[in-house]
Amino acid sequence: MTILYALTLVLLVVSLWASRERTVAALRQAGRQFLKVAPAFVFMLACVAIALYVVPESAITDLLARKNKWLATATAAGLGSISVMPGFIAFPLCGILKSKGALYMVLSAFSTTLMMVGVATLPLERTYLGTRLALARNLVSLGVALVVAVVTGFVFGELP
Repeated sequence: MTILYALTLVLLVVSLWASRERTVAALRQAGRQFLKVAPAFVFMLACVAIALYVVPESAITDLLARKNKWLATATAAGLGSISVMPGFIAFPLCGILKSKGALYMVLSAFSTTLMMVGVATLPLERTYLGTRLALARNLVSLGVALVVAVVTGFVFGELP
């Protein structure tokens, strides 16, 4: 990550050298856009943090380590679709779930929908993409995530 920050800083300096006025104007515009999105983003993060605090890890584990692999996969896809968390939290969580007995197919559904489907972010997406495009993006992402989960089940021998 440090390399990306350093590269960004170098490119910013190059941009300032090439055209100070245009770079400053672009930074101001980016700042204004950030301030527009920030309240909705902070609200969304607060809601997710509260939800993750309220639901204990044991409840999540019980839901995702079921004997019925299809029900567990559907549950995982549903939970992943409504949750929002960064990858550096999601992937270790998947490791914990795997150690508790969750199938790779279930973990694939959970992590893929977690990263691709955004029920919690839908209001924000609707603002910028429009209702139809935001819904279409989420539905296509859900379909792709379920296909990935089924393929993962075949690859790891969890499905015949």
